[in-house]
Amino acid sequence: MKFSAILLSGVMAAAAFAAPVVAKDWKTATITLEGAYAPWNMTNADGSLGGFEPELAKVLCERAKIDCKLVASDWDGMIPALNAGKFDVIMDALSITDERKQVIGFTIPYAATPAAFATAKDSPLANAAGTGSTIKMTPGQTGVKEVDALKEAFKGKTIGIQAATVYAKFVYDNFGSIATIREYKTGADRDLDLQNGRIDLGFDDAVYFMNAFASANDTLAFTGPEIAGSIWGEGEGLGIRKADTDLRDKLNEAIKSALADGTIKTLSMKWFKVDVSPN
Repeated sequence: MKFSAILLSGVMAAAAFAAPVVAKDWKTATITLEGAYAPWNMTNADGSLGGFEPELAKVLCERAKIDCKLVASDWDGMIPALNAGKFDVIMDALSITDERKQVIGFTIPYAATPAAFATAKDSPLANAAGTGSTIKMTPGQTGVKEVDALKEAFKGKTIGIQAATVYAKFVYDNFGSIATIREYKTGADRDLDLQNGRIDLGFDDAVYFMNAFASANDTLAFTGPEIAGSIWGEGEGLGIRKADTDLRDKLNEAIKSALADGTIKTLSMKWFKVDVSPN
């Protein structure tokens, strides 16, 4: 694209008088987590935050030489609060998607996990076609025979989702016309309704559900195939303000180090019993 001489000279003049950008010396940072998405993160009996992400955060901050403070906050307000400066990093199984990249920045992914439907073990919806298998999908993909089979099986049912997640969008896009969709503030609230028969199905991160099944005394189970692939973005990463590229770079190096030496694999096996390291 060509610029007019007047416009170009104005841009050059502005650049000449602009104040230089000074990188922030990131000695401290505040990281927010939900504290209610076990085993990714949870609130312990003493009020401290535990789980896979708090333990990984400790490793990453040590390697980046940053003194980090962990705080809990509501999932649905995290991105606006980040941009308002209330904290510096979001670490809450946050999927890296093109839509979110429009408003915040991201590190490289530290995990990548599939999603799945869950229902009561004694439900007529249990063991839907594809249970035990995994399919890969891309953003906006349609005509997937496994998903079409689930649409037929789940017609007229009630599906519970946690609001403002990539999983909510998937359910609305694919099942909104054939099922009732009920939104919840937290996954735990949804799981309680699923366990008590107030909804028929839930849809969420598969490794999250594995922990939820144990908490529900194994009365819940997966139904239908697990869904993986780029439909969920690049994986789960740390959310940061777009301007904080210096913080992003420090954390990227720490994530690369933790992936390379197997630390992330070790922590994921501890908390998930599967390796969630991104490919």
